[in-house]
Amino acid sequence: MNQLESLRQFTTVVVDTGDFNEISRFRPTDATTNPSLILKAVQQQEYRSLLDSTVSAEKKQPLDLVMDQLLVRFGCEILKLVPGRVSTEIDPRLSFDANATVARAERIIALYEANGIAPERVLIKIASTWEGIQAAAQLESRGIHTNLTLLFSLTQAVACSQAKVKLISPFVGRIYDWHRKQAGAAWNEGEGLGVTDPGVQVVRQIFHYYKKFAIPTEVMGASFRNLHQIRSLAGCDLLTISPQLLAQLESHDEPCSIHLAASDADDVALAPLACDEASFRFAMNEDAMVTEKLAEGIRLFCRDLQALEQIIAGTTSVPA
Repeated sequence: MNQLESLRQFTTVVVDTGDFNEISRFRPTDATTNPSLILKAVQQQEYRSLLDSTVSAEKKQPLDLVMDQLLVRFGCEILKLVPGRVSTEIDPRLSFDANATVARAERIIALYEANGIAPERVLIKIASTWEGIQAAAQLESRGIHTNLTLLFSLTQAVACSQAKVKLISPFVGRIYDWHRKQAGAAWNEGEGLGVTDPGVQVVRQIFHYYKKFAIPTEVMGASFRNLHQIRSLAGCDLLTISPQLLAQLESHDEPCSIHLAASDADDVALAPLACDEASFRFAMNEDAMVTEKLAEGIRLFCRDLQALEQIIAGTTSVPA
């Protein structure tokens, strides 16, 4: 049994890619996508026909609808390869508009249904802004399940639990990146590995909080930089992992031990919290890491979405 197979004993493994070949290779339960991953995929020759056929079929439609059709086409193909769910991301430019987010999510679900995909096989990915979380609350009440992404703190996680979202994706690697950059020359990589990794610590705190207070929202660790982070979160509900790191896990034969268990939550000193808009925004303002990484993440996803739109519009070429 290799380390990837060992990890599957404790945690649902999800692949973080838009590459169908990688999905077939690693046989994940679910798959996650985002604008950056779809942009990377459409620049590969093997996906050119998927891009071209979508653009051709929808050439008289508004650009935003063509974009949604492309995302859904990728999602439909991915769902042929995984037994579970696919996460499809809302336009990140709507991250501060709850009503527009709800409308776009409903359209994406309708497009999936038109392709014969049941809503329960799709998670709508939304940035964990206050507006995004409120949009998720509306969607969940209508039976559309959500994956709240760009999540970096317990505050965001508590707000998501109040909204009854289906799943959250705390970004381990981006938290780690921020702390490493802040420490500069003082950073000690050896001391920041495993359970002492700042990103790992945030996920552990959220996981224990959810289990202690019987919150059904699923926790899916995301954005990993190394195997230490993944191994230290074995036992988390789900982990979404890049193909590169999945391959590394596959190449190791040492067994993977469980590090997170719901039964441990009762021993953790955590008090129940509540978030309204004012307390949420104040807590975000007080945490520079969360504020900076959330804003940066939205900007990066916007940049890649705009690059994808340029390809669709024909103003930027893809490899012939």
